[in-house]
Amino acid sequence: EATALLAWHAQARARAAARVTLSDALVLLVAAALRAHPELNGGWADGRLLRNERVNIGLAVAVEDGLLVPVIHDADTLRLGQIAARRADLVARAQARQLRSDDLRDGTFTISNLGMLGVDAFNAIVNPPQAAILAVGRVAERVVPVAGQPAVRPMLTLTLSCDHRAVDGARAARFLADLADLIESPLRALE
Repeated sequence: EATALLAWHAQARARAAARVTLSDALVLLVAAALRAHPELNGGWADGRLLRNERVNIGLAVAVEDGLLVPVIHDADTLRLGQIAARRADLVARAQARQLRSDDLRDGTFTISNLGMLGVDAFNAIVNPPQAAILAVGRVAERVVPVAGQPAVRPMLTLTLSCDHRAVDGARAARFLADLADLIESPLRALE
C-alpha cells in the first residue's frame, strides 16, 4: 500500500534540490532492507556464495537500442537528495552513451522499474552474479479491504526474482515483507 510512500515522496520533492523520483525513494528503502538482509546483497559466482559489504544498487535504464544498468554505489550511506542527483546523472549519461566503466561495475542488487510506462507487474531476470532483482510496477488505485470494508488505495506491485543458489525463497520472502513494511512506513528507513 503506497499512501505513505507517496506522501513522503511529495514532501521530499518539495524540499530537494534535485528532482526526486519514486525510483530514488525505492533505492533508499531497498538499501535499508538490504542492510537488514545481507544475503540478498550477495550472489553466486564460480560455484561459491558471495557476500558484499557495500550496497551498490543498479538501476535498469532503457536506452535507444537496449538496456544498461548503471550503479549507485554505497546507496545505503546516501541521503535521498544524493541518490536523486546520482540517479539523474547516471540516467542522463546512460542515454547519451557517456557512462564510464566504473558506472556499470560492482552492482550488488538491481531495481527495474517499469511503473512509469504503465506496467502493473512483471518478472525481471537476475543480473549475475547478483542474488536478486526487484521488478517495480506502477502505483495504481485499487479496491482493497480496509477494516473489513472496500476502500480505494494506491497500490504498488513488487516482484522479486532470486538466484536460489544464493538465497532461498523464505529469506527472499522476509526481505520482501520488510521492504513492504518500509514502503508503508518509509520514515523507518531514516532511523
